[in-house]
Amino acid sequence: MLLTLFPDERPEYPHTPGAEEEDSLHLTLSRGQTWVTARAQLWLNGAKHVAVRRCPASELDGGPLQTDRACQRILKLAFFQAATEALGTCPPWGALTGVRPVKIPTRAMQQGKTSAEARRILEREYFVAPDKADLAMDCTKASMAADRSLKPDEVSLYVGIPFCPSRCAYCSFISADVGRSLKMVGPYLDALLQEVEQAGLGLRDAGKRVRTVYVGGGTPTTLNAQQMDALLTQMYRYLPLDGCTEFTVEAGRPDTIDLEKLQVLRAHGVGRISINPQTLEDHVLDAIGRKHSAGDIAEAMKLARQVGFDCINMDLIAGLPRDSFEGFCRSLNGVLAMGPENITVHTLALKKGSRLMEQGGTIPDGDEVARMLDFSNDALRTAGYAPYYLYRQKYMSGSLENVGWALRGQENVYNICMMEELHSVLSLGAGGVTKLVDRATGAIRRISNPKFPYEYMEQLPQILEQKRTMWNN
Repeated sequence: MLLTLFPDERPEYPHTPGAEEEDSLHLTLSRGQTWVTARAQLWLNGAKHVAVRRCPASELDGGPLQTDRACQRILKLAFFQAATEALGTCPPWGALTGVRPVKIPTRAMQQGKTSAEARRILEREYFVAPDKADLAMDCTKASMAADRSLKPDEVSLYVGIPFCPSRCAYCSFISADVGRSLKMVGPYLDALLQEVEQAGLGLRDAGKRVRTVYVGGGTPTTLNAQQMDALLTQMYRYLPLDGCTEFTVEAGRPDTIDLEKLQVLRAHGVGRISINPQTLEDHVLDAIGRKHSAGDIAEAMKLARQVGFDCINMDLIAGLPRDSFEGFCRSLNGVLAMGPENITVHTLALKKGSRLMEQGGTIPDGDEVARMLDFSNDALRTAGYAPYYLYRQKYMSGSLENVGWALRGQENVYNICMMEELHSVLSLGAGGVTKLVDRATGAIRRISNPKFPYEYMEQLPQILEQKRTMWNN
C-alpha cells in the first residue's frame, strides 16, 4: 500500500513514535467481543488524518491464516482511507495491492453472490474505479467459464526455455543471452528432455491428463528447428497429451522466427503462437535493445499465417523508454491491422535486475501510461476484443495492470488457469514453479526448480525424482 500511494517513499520502523506533526503513520489494532478495529493516524505535511475500519470478531475464528487476512485487510483499508484523504486522489485500483484482483469477484460469485453484488464489493469496499471494475468483471466471467470446463484429473503444463537472442532493457526474467551462452543450450535441452520423460511417467502413474500446454521463456524459438523438433517429439512420446485442447509456443522475437521452425511447430500440432512486438516504433525497439525492426514483425506475422497458424497473440507494452502516447497508439493500430486473435497489453514494470532499473532512463509518466491504456481499452473493444485475464505487478507505471484481450472463442485457457490458480500447473525447466492446487479448498503447494540453467543441470537427479513422485504426496 505504501508503494502504491507513496511510490517515492520507503518505510522506516522506529521503536518509538515520531514527534507530533512529523510525517508518519501509526496503526493500531484492537479486538472486542463483537468487532476487531483498525485505526490509522497519518501525519503528512503537518496535517493529521485519521481513519477507522473494522470487521466482525467472528472473522478471526477460522484459524491463523483467516485471522491474518482479516486483520491485514482492515489495517490496509484504514491506511488507505487516511492516505487518500491526505493526498486528495485515489489510485485506479483503489485499495487493491495484490497480483490477482479478479479473485475477489470470482470468490464472491462462487459463494452465491450475483455479478452486481460482486462488482459492488470492488467499488464500495476496495474503491476500485468503474472502468477497472469493468475489466475485472469481464475477466471474472472468463475465469468462471474456464473453471467450469476443467475436469478433476486435468492439469496444465509449462515448459521453460530460458534463452533469448539478446536481453531487453526491461527484462528481469531468468534468461541467458544465447550469444554468450550458446554452448549451454544443447546440454540444457538434454536435461529438459529427461525431465519431460520423468514428468510424463509421474503424471500417468497419478492418472493425470494435460489440458493445456505453454512453452515459454525466454524465447523458445531461440532453439533451432532440430532442437525444437526433439523437444516436441519427447513431449508427445511421454506426456499424456491426448486430451490437450490448447498448445502454445512463444515465438516471441521475430528475429528468432523462420519457415523451418514454424513448420516444425505446426507439424507437432502447436495451435497458438506469440509474436511479440512490444512496440512498432523502431526508435523504441532500439531503446529497449531489440535487434529487429517493425517491418520484421510484419514479415514474421505474414509467414506464420502462410504456414497455417490461425491463433496468434501479440504483446505490446505501454510506457517503454522513448515512447509516447501517440507512438503507442500507432503501435496498437498497427497490431490491430495485422489481425491477431489475442492481444496482450502490458504496463511497464520497473523490475529489479533489469537494465532499465539499474541504468535508469526516460520513460513516460503514470498519467501518460494511463492514457495509453484508456486508448487500448476503447480501441480493442471497438475492434471486437474482450478482456479475459489480467494481473498486476509491483513498480508498475501508474499502478495499473496487464490485460489479455481475445476475439470471441479465442481465450487462452492456460493464461486463465495460471493467473487465477484454477488447477495444478506443472512447470518444467529452469526457473519453473509448479503449483499443486487443491480445487476443493484452494490450498496451493509450490515446488520450485533452480532458477539458473547451470544450477538446473547440476541438480537434475533431484529434480527428476521430484517430478516422478510429486503427485504421491
